[in-house]
Amino acid sequence: MFITFEGIDGCGKTTQLKLLYPWLKEQGLNPVITREPGGTALGEQIRALLLSTQQGPQTPAAELLLYAAARAELVTTVIQPALQAGRLVIADRFSDSTLAYQVWGRGLDRTWAQRVLSGATGDLEPDLTLLFDLSPAVSLARTKRGDRLEKESTDFFNRVRKGYLTLAREEKDRIRVIDVHHKDMAAIQAEVREKIGRLLIKHA
Repeated sequence: MFITFEGIDGCGKTTQLKLLYPWLKEQGLNPVITREPGGTALGEQIRALLLSTQQGPQTPAAELLLYAAARAELVTTVIQPALQAGRLVIADRFSDSTLAYQVWGRGLDRTWAQRVLSGATGDLEPDLTLLFDLSPAVSLARTKRGDRLEKESTDFFNRVRKGYLTLAREEKDRIRVIDVHHKDMAAIQAEVREKIGRLLIKHA
C-alpha cells in the first residue's frame, strides 16, 4: 500500500508521520518512510536546490520539472521496489503537492502539469492521502520563513490551500481531509491512526 501525507508548510504533517511510525511497528509492519522532494541522493540534491534562496529555479516550469525529476528517481528506485516487495510506503508529499503549489500556487497549466507528473511516476497513485488542512495565517506563523518557499506570500499559500481542497473534493475516496485547527497533536494522531487503520483492515 502507498500512503501520502499532504498540506501546506507548517501544517504538522511531518510531525504526525514521526508519531505514526512507532505505532505502525507495533502493528507488525515495517514501513518505508520517505519524503518529497528527497528520499534519494539525487532527490536530496534537488531538494536543496529547490529550497535555496540564491540558486533556486527562477521560473514555475523549471520548478515543476525539478520536482518531477526528483519524483521519477524516487518512484523508480525506492517506492516501486518497496511496493513490489509487499511493504507499506508512506511519503511526506507526492504529486498532489505539485498540483497545489505549481498549478494553483504558480498558475501553471494543469493539463500539462498532470502529463509531466504521469510520465514521472508511471501513473502511480496513492491508496490513501491524508490532507492536513490549516489556514496559511496559522501555518506561516509556525514556520521559520527561511527557505525559498516559506518566503512566499500569504496569498500564494491561500491559493495552494484552495488547490488542495479542490483536489480533495474531486477525489473524496482517496483524499481524506484532517482539519488541524484547534486540535492538539494527540487528537490529530488519533485521527491519523483511525483512517490508516481502516485501510489496513481493508487490505488485510
